[in-house]
Amino acid sequence: MSSAATRAEEIHPSLWRASQLARGGRRTLDTGYPALSTELPGGGWPIGALVDLLVQVPGVGEMRLLRPALSSLGDRPIALVQPPHIPDGLGLDYIGLSLDRLLQVKAPKSSDAFWSAEQILRAGTCGALILWAQHAQASSLRRLHLAAQSSETLFIMVRPLASAQDSSPALLRLALRPSADGLMVDIVKRRGPTRAEPLSIPLQPTPVLFSRHARLSRRPLAEVAARSLSTEVVA
Repeated sequence: MSSAATRAEEIHPSLWRASQLARGGRRTLDTGYPALSTELPGGGWPIGALVDLLVQVPGVGEMRLLRPALSSLGDRPIALVQPPHIPDGLGLDYIGLSLDRLLQVKAPKSSDAFWSAEQILRAGTCGALILWAQHAQASSLRRLHLAAQSSETLFIMVRPLASAQDSSPALLRLALRPSADGLMVDIVKRRGPTRAEPLSIPLQPTPVLFSRHARLSRRPLAEVAARSLSTEVVA
């Protein structure tokens, strides 16, 4: 077979052509949203790797976006490290997540939060770990990514949208913006070709959006999303 006809992954699983999505043997978890899964290498969230979700403000819909994947983990615990708001049982139950499965970690300093996240990854007992962070040094990101590679954990970091300009070892980086029926998702980084157009992902509304106050409101959607933070549990 000529070298031109040889597929990159046949040379090594970590190789892929820039015009194609990577197809290496990395395990993935279906996102539950066909339009998104089709655009991700392996057809879903990568397991055992750092994934960046970049948001304008925590609570634009990250938890609802992750809901199908988190629900598919069975009874494995889900760790929430440094969530910006107290987890709300009503909001979590509405999107199908039981409080019995949640482990909340609050740390006095960012370094303590990163240390806690690293220990959770190395222990390998949690099905998913979601870490909210405002700032992160490159060295901390590398340590967490290495720790994730030794686990079978879905590892998500929720970071500010401005972090998209910074380098990251994350295999997948998505920028999330609120829309009328859910989220607009920009693929900032993936193992494959760039995508210029954002994806429109419809999300299940939370109870606060059904309230009379929300129906009558004419404020911008971003303000509606901000009012829903406590119900969505930084969702």
